[in-house]
Amino acid sequence: MDYSIGELAAETGVKIPTIRYYEGIGLIPAPPRSEGNQRRYDDAALRQLKFIAHARAMGFPMAELKSMLRIAGHADAPCHDIDDLVRTRLDDINQRIERLTALRDELGAMLATPHQGTVATCRVVEVLGDHEHHCAHAH
Repeated sequence: MDYSIGELAAETGVKIPTIRYYEGIGLIPAPPRSEGNQRRYDDAALRQLKFIAHARAMGFPMAELKSMLRIAGHADAPCHDIDDLVRTRLDDINQRIERLTALRDELGAMLATPHQGTVATCRVVEVLGDHEHHCAHAH
């Protein structure tokens, strides 16, 4: 099938300027043009753009995404290369979850003390003003 850039955007949920950007940086190949000089994309471009959109939604950085596309372009390449990229991304997510959990716990602790009185006796202000004493971890 043949898709205009607008149809490709509608099929993938990727905005037209983003499709042009991906084309400009080489993530998707430049498509042939119609007689009216409009970009015309094929099913392979649609599949590749869906792959890119899904990988971006999963938080893969652009450099890793380029590596994944390069590897995916070789059907006989070993799968462990992509597995390694996914494993690295999963490790990054787990570390982020740990940091966010610690941050959530710290914020919860700030609110654990009943709030009566003035800002001068406010636990939140006290904790934020003395971060090293109240927090044993880094953000």
